Order: sequence, then structure tokens, then C-alpha cells
Amino acid sequence: MANLKDLKVRISSVNSTRKITAAMKMVAAAKLRRAQEGAEAARAYAERMNRMVQSVADSLGGIDGTPKMLAGTGSDDTHLIIACTADRGLCGGFNGSIIRQTRTMAQKLKREGKTVKILCLGRKGRDGLKREFKADIIDTVEGIGRRGVEYGEVRPVAENVTAMFDEGEFDVCTIVFNRFQSAMTQIPTAQQLIPFTAPEGEEDDGKNTGPAEGGPSAIYIFEPEEQDMLPDLLPRNVGVQVFQALLESAASEHGARMTAMDNATRNAGDMIDKLTLTYNRTRQAAITRELIEIISGAEAL
Repeated sequence: MANLKDLKVRISSVNSTRKITAAMKMVAAAKLRRAQEGAEAARAYAERMNRMVQSVADSLGGIDGTPKMLAGTGSDDTHLIIACTADRGLCGGFNGSIIRQTRTMAQKLKREGKTVKILCLGRKGRDGLKREFKADIIDTVEGIGRRGVEYGEVRPVAENVTAMFDEGEFDVCTIVFNRFQSAMTQIPTAQQLIPFTAPEGEEDDGKNTGPAEGGPSAIYIFEPEEQDMLPDLLPRNVGVQVFQALLESAASEHGARMTAMDNATRNAGDMIDKLTLTYNRTRQAAITRELIEIISGAEAL
């Protein structure tokens, strides 16, 4: 059985840890509100951007001269996976879910004989994947969203991806991120960016493009013509979708960290209660033993 000094030190240590986790929970909660507002505000724009590009793609059909970012390269031998994780831990299963999904995708593609390249947005993604896919990680971008995700931070990433595609370094690009649903729920999502494919549920089917559910589909009038706009519109859409993914990822990270720190604070409180009970019992046993020794000595005299 531990002595009283060890138990007292342990209680003090756990109490200090509880103060840290409680502070981290409050910081994450304060950041979550702003990140959630940003993700929800940008979500509608990103979805509408996808619908507009889908409308242009449908109107062009198989016309000659369609950009490769829309029509594809005609091959899918090389895949680029963009893994959106955090630079820090202590956020529950937030990073682990993205690492697992990226690993599963990469393993499946390799079994099919494809070449896989991985771009990590966040240090934890690189740390979790480098043991198995060290040779496949082409770059790691850190520090995005440290003070809130800004489009200026995302633009170089989108431009780099577009330049790599133009140089023929990959055929298909997919971004993996956590879509924010609530502080306790984040949904791992894989969205294909290149060639353009509208995410599920966002197709222009007339059910969600009008002013109300079941309303008429939106009609777009383009100036200049669609063929002239696409070379600029498609790279911009890539930037918008990457920006939206990072906003969703930032909100998910803060929500996951807030939940994890709340659980850690509660667990620390439970541990303090158990240690305090053990401390009191040990102290009472020591007092009882000392009294017995005193009484026994007095009777012996």
C-alpha cells in the first residue's frame, strides 16, 4: 500500500493536470464557435460553386477541347491523396480517423497496381503515415489555421496541386478531411477534386438548387462562353474546395479537442476522488495503528 506522502503527491499532480485540461477545454470552446461559424458560412458557397461547375460540365458534355481538370487525363494510374490533419494532438480520434482512412485508401490503390502520392496538411498526418508510406509522402504543410484558416494560406497549396496536375505528376486527386457535424461528431470524408466530380448529394437535380425544396433548377448565363471560363473556373474551384475542407477540419479539430479535454477533466476528477478516499483510509489506518501501539505499551507497563 502506498504511503501517505506518495498519495499526497499523486493527488497534487492529478489536480494540476485537471487544471490544465480544464483550461484547454475552455480555449477550444472559445475557438470552436468562430471556426464553426466560418465553416458553416463557407459551406453554402462551396456547394454552390460545385453545382455551378457541374452545370457547366453538363452543358459541355463531350465537346472537344474540354480541360483535363474536368475530363481527366484518360488514365488513373497515379493518385494524389491530400490528408488534412492537425499540427497538434490531444484532440481525441480526430487525427486517427484521417490517418486510418488515408492508409486504407492508399493500401487499396496499391493493391490495384496504382501509384500513390500523399500530401500532408498537418504534422500529425505525416507522423502517422511515415512509417508505412514514407516514400510516398511528397510534402508536408504545417501551420495552416494557427490563427484561423485564411484563404491566403490555402491558395499556395491549391496552386501547387494544380501545377502538379498540369505537369502530369498525377491523374486523380482526392482530399480526405473531417466534416464538422457537431462538437462530438466529425465525419471522415473523401472528396475527389481532380478531375472534377460533384460530391454525393450536391448534383444539380432540381431538388436543392432552387429557392425552395422542389423548386426549379438554377439557370446560369455565362459571359464569356463556358469553354473560355473553365480554364480559370476549375483551378479556382479546387482552391475553394480545399479552403472549405480546411475550415471543416479546423472546426472539427476544436470540437474534438473540447470533447477530449472535457472527458480528461472528468476522469481526473474521478481519479482525485478515488485517491482522496484511499488517502483518508490509509491515514485512518495509520492513526489506529499508532493508538493500538500506545495502548499496548501502556498496558505492558
